[in-house]
Amino acid sequence: MFRRNALDWLDQWKNKENRKPLVIRGARQVGKTSLVKEFGKQFDTFVSFNLETADDLALFKKEIPVLDLFDLMLAVRGKKKDGSVLLFIDEIQNSPVAIKMLRYFYEDLPEVYVIAAGSLLETMLDRQIAFPVGRVEYMALRPCSFDEFLGAIGEPVIQEMVRGGKVAEALHSKVLSLFNRYVLVGGMPQAVAEYASNRDVVALEGVYQSLLAGYADDTEKYKSAESSRNVLRYLILYGWPFAAERITFERFGNSNYRSREIGDAFRTLQKAMLLELVYPTTCTKLPVIDDLRKKPKLMWIDTGLVNYAAGMQSKSLGLGDVNDAWRGKIAEHIVGQEILAQSYSVLEKRHFWVREARNAQAEIDFLYNSRCCGLVPVEVKSGTNAHLKSLQLFERESECKVAVRFWSKPYSENVIALDNGVTYKLLNLPYYYAGNMERALQNAV
Repeated sequence: MFRRNALDWLDQWKNKENRKPLVIRGARQVGKTSLVKEFGKQFDTFVSFNLETADDLALFKKEIPVLDLFDLMLAVRGKKKDGSVLLFIDEIQNSPVAIKMLRYFYEDLPEVYVIAAGSLLETMLDRQIAFPVGRVEYMALRPCSFDEFLGAIGEPVIQEMVRGGKVAEALHSKVLSLFNRYVLVGGMPQAVAEYASNRDVVALEGVYQSLLAGYADDTEKYKSAESSRNVLRYLILYGWPFAAERITFERFGNSNYRSREIGDAFRTLQKAMLLELVYPTTCTKLPVIDDLRKKPKLMWIDTGLVNYAAGMQSKSLGLGDVNDAWRGKIAEHIVGQEILAQSYSVLEKRHFWVREARNAQAEIDFLYNSRCCGLVPVEVKSGTNAHLKSLQLFERESECKVAVRFWSKPYSENVIALDNGVTYKLLNLPYYYAGNMERALQNAV
């Protein structure tokens, strides 16, 4: 397995004074199990259970005191409680008892490190079963970032350059080419690992088919009613070409499904972390309040899957600028994916800005809440500064006097003066800095 950056987050969790059992959320096949197994190598004792198997699930058929349960679990695996111990309970959504027991691990066995995971945890809500409030903490695991992709394919020198925002202009074309390849492969760990082995994008077809088939099969677990499952299957089969577009629920994708059916299905897939409905805001200052009455933008889990499922992968091969693909939508999608990959919070949301007044239509691709700069507008496009009219409208009202434009050219900066006397700094960042935008902003201010 190649190294995931989430291991650094897990190290911080491990060293917390008031550590709680950790629940890792994420869609199927984003690498939750592999991550925990890799993390488990630093413990003296690693005990793992998968509650999709009947034997492991049987341990939680009856509620017994947590001390007795833990002794039983060690005995079943032939382990002793020696040194540091990590207990991993995978697919925990299959056992309400196991979920309940997390509280008692926290209260009665705080010396044991406990991690739980499951790709269908949202089904617990339908069964009125909740995780112990205040007794667990959460982490979101998402597809691999470009940074992790570089590590996987054996480019550590370039990886460090990108991390530090220090890519020399002479290397720009090479790094951009690697980023374009990442756009095609995507960040699903199995696809990244296989590409790292054979460097053949076309050979990944079986990986993508398996992922899509697995997501379609999961519809049986998401909903009990056949009519609801049909809508979910429709979205999984036909919704990918609408990536990074603002969508309407009513008769989505030329279907006959009504707004309520489509909206319910989209929200189910959002709980499963297969997509996000990104709603617009009219705010130019923090806090950001989404306008749920306006049309959302559809962002899927992974750009590589989007390219494959929409039948656009072969057409994207060889493009020098990802902004040339899909009318710029694929570039917007990958930048959005990289922005989200910077966070491990399950509550993390993306935002975009609109102004829909009469004769004053404007839209900015993303708003980024920077630790050093506040609410930063982000555009994904090539072209001259004169074509960034939406940024100018935003900056007239914003307290943040920095804006970001992602493009295919090398790094540059401009100071833009508006006709009302306001000036702001425009950072022109190569696409490959999208996952490291915070560092670029810190370097610039």
